[in-house]
Amino acid sequence: MLAKLVINETKKKGTIAPEIYGHFSEHLGRCIYEGLYVGENSDIPNVNGMRKDVVEALKELQVPVLRWPGGCFADEYHWKDGIGPKESRKKMINTHWGGVVEDNSFGTHEFMELCSQIGCKTYVNGNLGSGTVQEMSEWVEYMTFDGVSPMADLRKKNGHEGPWTVDYFGVGNENWGCGGNMTPEFYANEYRRYQTYVRGYDGAAPIKKIACGANVDDYHWTETVMKTCFDHTPEEFHGFMDLLSLHHYTIPGTFAKKKSATEFDEADWYETMKKAYYMDELVTRHSAIMDQYDPDKKVGLSVDEWGTWFLVEPGTNPGFLYQQNTVRDALVAGVTLNIFNKHCDRVKLACVAQMVNVLQSVLLTDGEKMIRTPTYHVMHMYRHHQGGELLASEMSGVNKTGPEEFRVPAVTESVSEKDGVITITLSNLSMTEAESVDVSFAGKEEKEIVEARIVTGTDCHDYNSFEAPERVVETDFTGAEAADGGFKVTLPPASAVEIRVK
Repeated sequence: MLAKLVINETKKKGTIAPEIYGHFSEHLGRCIYEGLYVGENSDIPNVNGMRKDVVEALKELQVPVLRWPGGCFADEYHWKDGIGPKESRKKMINTHWGGVVEDNSFGTHEFMELCSQIGCKTYVNGNLGSGTVQEMSEWVEYMTFDGVSPMADLRKKNGHEGPWTVDYFGVGNENWGCGGNMTPEFYANEYRRYQTYVRGYDGAAPIKKIACGANVDDYHWTETVMKTCFDHTPEEFHGFMDLLSLHHYTIPGTFAKKKSATEFDEADWYETMKKAYYMDELVTRHSAIMDQYDPDKKVGLSVDEWGTWFLVEPGTNPGFLYQQNTVRDALVAGVTLNIFNKHCDRVKLACVAQMVNVLQSVLLTDGEKMIRTPTYHVMHMYRHHQGGELLASEMSGVNKTGPEEFRVPAVTESVSEKDGVITITLSNLSMTEAESVDVSFAGKEEKEIVEARIVTGTDCHDYNSFEAPERVVETDFTGAEAADGGFKVTLPPASAVEIRVK
């Protein structure tokens, strides 16, 4: 069957927030230390302790926002431990991740330096689980107040005269679990109290506040938090909560019995695709609940933890969550980003977990070596959607693929326009079969393909290693040909494709 994609380039459905392509960095395994930060005295080339190769790769990716310091780590993180002379910073055991010593050499100043080098917005996650209102309030003051105050004076004493911009501030993380095992009613009332002291100081850029939302399909949590927090008029509510988070990981098998990142069979492949595609249902249903309280969609959905979660690589610390990244991960990224694009009316921020050396990373490091993963190449290819206008598009005649229990649409898509160029991204979820798509436009003007790119492999198990770092990369795509005012596309099995036309 030939699938048909009809694009109405005259109907724009909303702006795709660049922050949908955000990233997450936690004090977990080798994400911060060895991945992003090696210290000023390292033999690995760095600028103020940040790895030059990693920063350059992230700049090419056009990272829009970075979330830090967690994750579960955020709700046991006390920010004053990570400021001042590094030799006098407190050491602690990272009880969540690997039981290793955390020396706090990467703290607030280092995070702001990293974001400055990357050129991205800042998303700081505050400690509601084990911290106090005063501690959170003082952190915001330390970072953003430009005046005379104890915390502003302390910042200056520690070497940074002026304030920084905090674009997003998360009031707690996963407070239904590692962030305090709270009920939604209790968390919502704590959120109301804590957010009061995430102040927007005169002259400072506005801080968008993010409330802790649901774990996967906990719709009761979303309902209760929205109901409890929305005990305000709509005018008062705006700025009281700017975004509500959602976390969903793609895990074939059960969480306790996760499977290999590189060794998988057909059933594993399709179970992974089905669980990735489940994001569409989650966003739809959580958004419907939010609509009851926020019909004007002033509160965005922040999917600030998403990605694959497999077994760690053999011989590595189980608490470090280090896994390889194959063509399968690339397809999960392609599917997920298409879903976020299509829901840009509600999804305003998302962070792949995590940036380097942890879970579905875009980069892996080993000493002085660094490689880009298949996920990196998909996100680089999709970067043209950032800030684009979502165009109305409709797929019909799409084949289903996979065994009965894990059947999914063979092709997913999203389409946007920016600067007069239309970007079409297509993902073929079939492990073994090519899929054909007839692309047409509502307008009568002929369209010319100006760029076509693909991420795939010779085998769906392919991945990049330090010995073979370019086995899966972004390459030119030749499977599109003009036909009847549009074009016909033949998507290879297990591939993510971008076609740009004007």
